[in-house]
Amino acid sequence: MADAQLSRGDEVKSQLLEVSEPFRQLVTEHQALDDRIRQLATLSFLTDQQQYEEASLKKKKLAIKDRIEALVRSHRTGLGGLATSAGQ
Repeated sequence: MADAQLSRGDEVKSQLLEVSEPFRQLVTEHQALDDRIRQLATLSFLTDQQQYEEASLKKKKLAIKDRIEALVRSHRTGLGGLATSAGQ
């Protein structure tokens, strides 16, 4: 059952990537934050500023992930609201 829900979520994400510019922007921003976090993780020592940046990026990334998942849930249940949810 969990596999079916996961593949359904992937389907919805694929659809949203095709039709929703706000959704695409969120996914792109999420990936960019993830890339920067990975860059910081490769460093053997982080300065105080880099530690702060890493924590801040992780918070932003999580907030964006929540927005992405909210859009997916909204789309999956047929509530729509892509433009309004993405602009929050």
